[in-house]
Amino acid sequence: MIDLSGDAAILHYITTDDPVEAEALYAAAREVREEHYDRDVYFRGLIEFTNYCKNDCYYCGIRHSNSTAERYRLSLEQILYCCQMGDMLGYRSFVLQGGEDPAFTDDRITEMVSAIRREYPGHAITLSIGERKRESYERFFRAGANRYLLRHETANDEHYRKLHPAAMSLAERKDCLFALRDIGYQVGAGFMVGTPYQTPECLLEDLRFLEELDPHMVGIGPFIPQGDTPFGSHPGGSLEQTLRMLALTRLLLPKTLLPATTALGTINPRGRELGLLAGANVVMPNLSPKAVRKLYALYDNKICTGDEAAECRLCMEGRIRDYGFVPDMGRGDSRVG
Repeated sequence: MIDLSGDAAILHYITTDDPVEAEALYAAAREVREEHYDRDVYFRGLIEFTNYCKNDCYYCGIRHSNSTAERYRLSLEQILYCCQMGDMLGYRSFVLQGGEDPAFTDDRITEMVSAIRREYPGHAITLSIGERKRESYERFFRAGANRYLLRHETANDEHYRKLHPAAMSLAERKDCLFALRDIGYQVGAGFMVGTPYQTPECLLEDLRFLEELDPHMVGIGPFIPQGDTPFGSHPGGSLEQTLRMLALTRLLLPKTLLPATTALGTINPRGRELGLLAGANVVMPNLSPKAVRKLYALYDNKICTGDEAAECRLCMEGRIRDYGFVPDMGRGDSRVG
C-alpha cells in the first residue's frame, strides 16, 4: 500500500533511491492506470511545424538567441501532407507543436486548424504553441482545436525565474492553463525532472499544482541539456526520478493521460517502455518530414530523427506489444471530466 497522504510521504518517494520502494510505487501506478485505461497505449501523431521561437528559455535549443539553430517553418500544404500520412497510418489524433513563432499569427493558426478539421472531422487536434491571449485560444477552439498542451515547467516562482528570462512569468503561464481549461479544451500541463536549481520541494509543488489544475494530460520528461544553451553544461535529469514522478502523478491524478516521452527514450533505450511500466499510457511518434526532425532540437541526441513515419509507428507498436500493452490508434480521450 502506497501512502501519499501528506507532503512528507510524497517527498519520500520523490527522493528515495530504494529500488524495492520504487518498484512498489510503479506497481501501484500500473494498477491505477489499468483501472481507468486497461493496458491501452494511445498513439498521437506529432507534427513539429516550426522551430522559430520568440522566447529565450535558458534550457531550450530553439530559444531565440541560439544563432546556431537552423530554422524552418512548414507550409500549410506540408502540414496537411503530414496529416494525410498520419491518417493513412491509422492515427486519429494529431499534435501540432512549435515554438512561439510570431509568423504563425492567430489568422494563420486558425487557417491551419480549420483546414485539418475540414479534412479530418472526427480526429482530435492538439495545439502546443505556447502562451497566447485568451481570445486567441477561443478562436482556435472555435476553428476545431480541442486539446492544448502547455507545460508549466515548474510551479515554484523562484525556480521559474531561474529557468526563464524576466519577460516571462509563472503567473502568466498558469493563467493561460486555467483559461484553456475554462474555454473547454482538454488541457495538458507538465514539467521536466532534473532542471538546474530544482529541489525535491519544487517537484512537490509541481504535483500540488497539478492537483489544483486537474489537467487531462501531464507531460513529464527528464531534463536533457542542449549544448548551445546557457544550461548546456549542466547534468541531465535521472531516469529513476523521472519514473517516480510519473508514478506519483498517476497515483495522485488517476484519470490523467501520461505520455512516455521521447526524452525518456533518449536517455535510456528502454526509457519509454519503462515509462509505461511506471503508469504512462501515451506515446507520440513523429509525423514531421524527416528532413526537419533533427532541426527541432529542444535538447541534444533526440532519438528517431531519421525514421520515416511508418517506421516510427511500427517500431513503437512492436515494442509496446512486447511489454504486454495494447496499441490504440483512436482519439484516446482523457477520462478526466
